[in-house]
Amino acid sequence: MADPPVRFASLLRGLRVEARLTQEELAEAAGVSPRAVSDLERGVVAVPHKDTVRRLADALHLDGSPRAEFEAVARRRARVDGMGPLRTLPRDVACFTGRQAELGQLDGATSDAADAGAVVAIHAIGGMAGVGKTAFAVHAAHHLADRFPGGQIFLPLHAHTPGRQPVSPADALASLLRALGVPPAELPVGLEERTGLWRDRVAGRPLLLVLDDAADSDQVRPLLPGAGGSLVLVTSRRRLSALEDARAISLDTLPAGDAAALLVRLVARPTVTAADPAVSEITELCGYLPLAIGMLARQLHHHPTWTVAGRAAELAAAMDRLELIATENVSVAAAFDLSYRNLAPDQQRLFRRLGLHPGADIDAYAAAALDGTDLASARRGLEALYDQHMLTENAGGRFQMHDLIREHARNLARRIGADDRKQAIGRLLDYYQYAAAGADAMLARQARVAPTQTGSGTSAAIPAFASPEQALAWVRAERVTLLACLDHATAVGQHDRVIALTAGLAGLMRHDGPWADAIGRHATASQAARQVGDWLGQAGALGSLGRVRQLTGDYPGAARDLQEALDIYRDLGHRPGRAGVLTNLGEVRQLAGDFAAAARDLIEALDIHRDLGDLPGQAGALGSLGRVRQLTGDYRGAAEDLQEALQIYRDLGDRRGQADTLIFLGTVRQVTGDHAACVDDLREALDIYHDVRHRLGQANALLFLGKVRRLKREYPDAALDLQQALSIYREVGDRGGEVTALNEAGTLSTACGDVLRAMATHNQALDLARQIGSAWDEAHALAGLARGAAAAGRVREAEAGLRQALETFQRIGAAEVTDVSAELAELARQTRL
Repeated sequence: MADPPVRFASLLRGLRVEARLTQEELAEAAGVSPRAVSDLERGVVAVPHKDTVRRLADALHLDGSPRAEFEAVARRRARVDGMGPLRTLPRDVACFTGRQAELGQLDGATSDAADAGAVVAIHAIGGMAGVGKTAFAVHAAHHLADRFPGGQIFLPLHAHTPGRQPVSPADALASLLRALGVPPAELPVGLEERTGLWRDRVAGRPLLLVLDDAADSDQVRPLLPGAGGSLVLVTSRRRLSALEDARAISLDTLPAGDAAALLVRLVARPTVTAADPAVSEITELCGYLPLAIGMLARQLHHHPTWTVAGRAAELAAAMDRLELIATENVSVAAAFDLSYRNLAPDQQRLFRRLGLHPGADIDAYAAAALDGTDLASARRGLEALYDQHMLTENAGGRFQMHDLIREHARNLARRIGADDRKQAIGRLLDYYQYAAAGADAMLARQARVAPTQTGSGTSAAIPAFASPEQALAWVRAERVTLLACLDHATAVGQHDRVIALTAGLAGLMRHDGPWADAIGRHATASQAARQVGDWLGQAGALGSLGRVRQLTGDYPGAARDLQEALDIYRDLGHRPGRAGVLTNLGEVRQLAGDFAAAARDLIEALDIHRDLGDLPGQAGALGSLGRVRQLTGDYRGAAEDLQEALQIYRDLGDRRGQADTLIFLGTVRQVTGDHAACVDDLREALDIYHDVRHRLGQANALLFLGKVRRLKREYPDAALDLQQALSIYREVGDRGGEVTALNEAGTLSTACGDVLRAMATHNQALDLARQIGSAWDEAHALAGLARGAAAAGRVREAEAGLRQALETFQRIGAAEVTDVSAELAELARQTRL
């Protein structure tokens, strides 16, 4: 080997020539004299000054192991290949926090690779900008270093270094070979030759190689050792899916506890603890991103007068959080911008526009509408952003932005221009308006009366829903976005869009609630329709409003809204709307105990639906009419109506309609003594409700199953069913279901001999029935209280209560008249005895 000064001279000359610099240009860049460079290259200076070496390394843009080797040669410590290990890992971060699961995964995989023998284990560590990929790789490398006695090399590849191009594979190999002691003059020219020499030099030498900030798989592949039991950790903002045999380790943001611990460690104040609510607020506002948390923490550390609570408040109030998350010349926005600049122009445009999307996540249909492109292009764009870790995938085909990345995208969109933003948002709202209308039409239990669609329509692709279940799944997935779109339209006074979007959400709000929110939104839509003179839209909003009030047990309010809607439809001569509202009005009147008026409305609705050939409408009217006939004691007529409705729903493939009908058909079979068939119907209905995630339907099925099990004296099972039903009714806010369940629970307590509990439960039911105006439930509560009094031996009290219940049942024409009359006669007989 040459003497050290001669070797440093050769190394410096080779690096200068490789950088295409003259001695004068290198001297100027390094801030030294040309004579100094000349003397060093001629070997005149035995040991260069440390500051000169640093300046020359900076001027030659040396990093990582090449810089370490350059400095080692200058200090007369040049390694001869094979004489010792290379150790060029950066310093491990003292405040490294969390990532125990990922470290365990890497530790286990490394042990497996060691057991496999002379293989090269490759791990691609991916994640968004600022998530801590490099810190994790360096920390893991230090942890695993003793398993790789051949050396540990850290090589930056500079895919996202400001002012630098990514390192070419050939240049990266030159750095690695120089680190092994290969003089620049002996470096092969071609990429394949350098790859071959690199693999030859490290064959049989167990190395730990960290390739930091890789641009893509092509940049990495030539740098991989060929054998020798080595470990390669590659960090990249891109998913290196083309890198053969690489195991992916995808780093997410930190869990809340680890994020708080990191902030506390970096702030380093004894008064700041992870239990401080302001600490939790800051980490949440930083999106649990390590880079952002670190910057905020260092701000607090270097400003002792700043409080954590004060900084949290400033961050929460900021119009642009990213402006506050910066230290010196480093910022989260700058880190994001480097990723953005690596995108193709069409991907940059999509990224900016995605920042305008109001929801939590997005699919290709909405992205196509937002970007004004076709579905295939939108899918490719989303995949490209996902590939660059600028999006995450929540579920199949649905993508989400980190909060801070979304803010960066929105800031970029603001710089492009107001017209572009306005057009993109308009296309998105059009898409959601028409897609929601299609989904609600599929969910409707009858022919849907859609409000007038405004504008020229949408050119965007709309999802095709093959079943109500698909439609319900779509609106559930898009719920947050649809409501955000509706809020936007309300805020800017787009009345026509408010009417249409609310109508499109009607089925979902009726199905999933919360009903208080639904009432407010339908009332707003009704007012908007009144303002613009959209009578059809107003009737639709009032109809939806009435149906939701019915679900809450507000029968008078429901009847008022539905009657107003019916009057509008009659004035407009709109028969489909009239038939639908008559069905709903009949259901409300049945629930309120006005059975005669309910039957009249339902028969009229059924006639119109049949004239129109509206099969879903016929099935809905038949089901409700069957329920009224059951309540009035016409069990044969009820069974006929319900069987006809069930067959229509089965022909239509409407599972929710089948379940609703099976509930009522089961209750008819129960009162006629066919308990086995009743249980079969109710269990089938319950299974369907579970499948379609319909909580209210589940409660109805459980309620009637509990009643049947009581009649079969299966009291523990009955109690369990009724308690579950009651819990669901209270959870969803169905007071009508709640009062019926309370009465049934009271009857069960009487059967079990617990008279005190029975009386208390029936009293609860009585109060609630009077609050919601349900005469049928009120009469049942009175009868239950009377039976409890009879069981306690208070015969006169029981007789008075039964008479009061009988009067109500007679007034509404209920089937219970016969049974209660018989009970009164028996009490009278007992009194005479």
